[in-house]
Amino acid sequence: MAMCELWRVWGMLLVAVLGCGRCRPVDGEAPCAASDRAKYSLIFTGKWSRTAFPKQYPLYRPPAQWSPMMVVTHSSDYHMWRVGEYASNGVREFAEKSEAWSLMREVEASGEKIQSVYGVFSAPAIPNGVEQTSTEFEVHARHSLMSFIVRIVPSPDWFVGGDSINLCEGDNWKEQMSIDLYPYDAGTDSGFTFSSPNFATIPQETITEITSSSPSHPANSFFYPRLKQLPPIARVTLTKLKDNRLIGIIPAQSNLIPMGNEIDDIVSETPLDCEVSTWSSWGLCMGKCTEKGVKRRTRYIRLKPANSGTPCPELQEEEQCVLHNCV
Repeated sequence: MAMCELWRVWGMLLVAVLGCGRCRPVDGEAPCAASDRAKYSLIFTGKWSRTAFPKQYPLYRPPAQWSPMMVVTHSSDYHMWRVGEYASNGVREFAEKSEAWSLMREVEASGEKIQSVYGVFSAPAIPNGVEQTSTEFEVHARHSLMSFIVRIVPSPDWFVGGDSINLCEGDNWKEQMSIDLYPYDAGTDSGFTFSSPNFATIPQETITEITSSSPSHPANSFFYPRLKQLPPIARVTLTKLKDNRLIGIIPAQSNLIPMGNEIDDIVSETPLDCEVSTWSSWGLCMGKCTEKGVKRRTRYIRLKPANSGTPCPELQEEEQCVLHNCV
C-alpha cells in the first residue's frame, strides 16, 4: 500500500512539472491533426496461466504475478525502451527489481530537457498471473504516443510492454485497440528461469523478444520447441473515453479488476513434453553362472509432461551380458 501511494504522489509531481511545456511543438515533428487531447482507459489482462505456460510455472516464493505498470504519454523524441537497443539504468532496475524511481527520474529529465513527455500514469500490481488492472491516461495532439512497461514477477529481467503506440490516425483519435503482449529480455541479467539467482550480463546486451525457441536452451522457462510462437502472456485494451477533462494519476489501490468478461477467450493449452536425463552407465553383469547375465542402466525424469505433451519414455533398460567371474 505504501508503494502504491509513492507511485501516486511521484506521478502527480511529474504531471505538474511536465505539464508546463507539453503544448510546445517539437522541432521536426509532424503534429497529430486530431483534436487537442483525448482521454483513454487502459485495461491490462494477465494471461500467464499454468495451462498456457506450464514449464517451471512459479507457484510460490513468489508465485506468478505482475509488477505495477508505468505508462508514459509522449512525442516521437522519447522512448522508454526499444527492441535492439540497450536498456537504460531505470529500465534495468524496473525489469530486475520492479523499482521505478530511476525510471521516473529519467522520464522527468526527458520532459524537462526536450519537452517530449506529456504525462506519467500508473496501474497497481496484480498478485497472480491472470487477473486485470487498469488506469486512465491522456494524450495530446503533439504527444500522441504511449509507452508502458510491466515486469514479469518472478524473473531475472523479463517484462512486457509497448513502445510508442500511436493513438492518432490522421485527424482522429483511435476509438479502441487491443494488443497481445509477449515477453522481452532487458539484456541485463543472464538467468534462464523464472527463479534464477542474480547473474549480471557483462557486457550488457540489447533488449530482445523472448520466443519459443530463443534463447535456444532447454533450461529456459519459455523454451517450447514444438511451438512456432508463444501464446500471448498478457493483453492491453485501450478505449477512448468521452470525458476529455484533464486528469492526473488515478489512485492505484482502487484499480484492480476482478476476473470478468474481459478474460473470456479460450486459454491456450501449451503442450509440455517429458524431459529425461541421459542414461547412466551400465551396472554390473548379474546372474547365475549357468545362464547369461543381465546388466541394467537407468535415467530419471527432469520435467514431467503436461497438456498432452509427449509422455515419458522407459526409465530403465537392460540387456544380456556374459558373466566374467564364473569358475
